[in-house]
Amino acid sequence: MSIVPQVSDLATAKAELRKAALAARAALGEAERIAAAHAIAQLGGEIVAGERPARVSLFFSVKGEIDTGPLAQKLHAAGVPLCLPVIVRKGAPLVFRSWKPGDRLDEKPFGLREPPESAGQVTPDLLFVPLAAFDAAGARVGYGGGFYDRTLDKLRGEGPAYAVGLAFAAQEVEAVPVARHDEPLDAILTEAGVILPGR
Repeated sequence: MSIVPQVSDLATAKAELRKAALAARAALGEAERIAAAHAIAQLGGEIVAGERPARVSLFFSVKGEIDTGPLAQKLHAAGVPLCLPVIVRKGAPLVFRSWKPGDRLDEKPFGLREPPESAGQVTPDLLFVPLAAFDAAGARVGYGGGFYDRTLDKLRGEGPAYAVGLAFAAQEVEAVPVARHDEPLDAILTEAGVILPGR
């Protein structure tokens, strides 16, 4: 996939990349989606085993995102402590609450589901990050809210925070324009394999 915006405005360029990548994602069939979910479960388990994080953050898949369910089950079975992100308010970094498959989740706007406050706040050191589009250099286009950029900036200022973008291979674009506040990904995981920027 090669999408190169012909505009100078960075926000507009990102919006065009987001639209094209999400259209490519939406065009994927059910069989492709199921196979991809199981592929990233295997590969994601290998990443976690290699990095040996104290706690891993996943995300609850919505609106056609790659299904994190099999990955969550695999990591939980391996005894990896898990958590999910929680939106506190617009413009603020995410917080994280302890979670494991089967735990109750509260329904939130836009189809999101989050652990309740009683789950307890924790800090992950490896995060599987959702995205709309990505490039092989580790740049990411999110959904426009800036939540993960703020969150990764905060976490990386406090300690280790290894960010793995999680997406379908169809969401890769040639180049993402990068702003000063954009936080890079340490790796990108798709059903086609692991991309390690700079290697």
